[in-house]
Amino acid sequence: MTPVHLVRSFLEDSGYRLDLFWQTLRRLPSIVARRRLIADQMVTLGVHVLHVVLVVGLFMGMIVSLQTGIELSRIGQQDQIGTIVSLSMAREMGPFITATILAATAGSSIAAELGTMAVSEELAALEVLSIDRHKLLVLPRIVALAVMCPALTIFCDSIGIVGGGFVANSQLQVGWQLYNETAIDALRPVKGLLDLPYDVYAGLFKAFVFGLIIAVISCSQGLQARGGALGVGHATRGAVRDSIIAVIIANYFMTYFLYEF
Repeated sequence: MTPVHLVRSFLEDSGYRLDLFWQTLRRLPSIVARRRLIADQMVTLGVHVLHVVLVVGLFMGMIVSLQTGIELSRIGQQDQIGTIVSLSMAREMGPFITATILAATAGSSIAAELGTMAVSEELAALEVLSIDRHKLLVLPRIVALAVMCPALTIFCDSIGIVGGGFVANSQLQVGWQLYNETAIDALRPVKGLLDLPYDVYAGLFKAFVFGLIIAVISCSQGLQARGGALGVGHATRGAVRDSIIAVIIANYFMTYFLYEF
């Protein structure tokens, strides 16, 4: 594929996704009517991957604690481990880990499900029956991921900080009380909003945006699937790939605007 075709394909996909997001925003008043579908999607896409988020978050917190603790212990500053772990999890690691897991699980599931409906002409049947597929299929999934990504991030942050404490106490000889005090002090409100530390609600805002990105990209990939089972496979792969890339890029720009201004 030539560079011109790649650019054209990128612009067409971006335009389709922006239009899909706009069409979903226009249907937000239908949330109450679709509350049962949204609740089902929240359970399917979010609650069912909670154990994965907890396991990965726990070990990421332990890794951050161990890696930074080893270096800090060389200069006698291992008492700052709590500060580093809590800030790392709240600002970056928690939202990013959660988004990556959701892209690989929820994103692939959405793309495969909608892709199967697309190649089996179910979407065309909905159109013939004058059923709004955006209200029925897209809106519940986007709202569910936008809600569940921040919710799961809270669990990821919490378990990561706890895991860091286990490592700090058992391997780096940092007492629990000192670790807890430094972790809590690091997350005290500075630019208070709703009595939450700035780093916490900044991380939750990132997670909210990540959830929207993953849902919109996954839905668009599924709706555009063509070519039978092979097309569904391509749509699923593209959903995970594009979601993770978009999350990384969005993370950079949000970090810049949240902490530079």
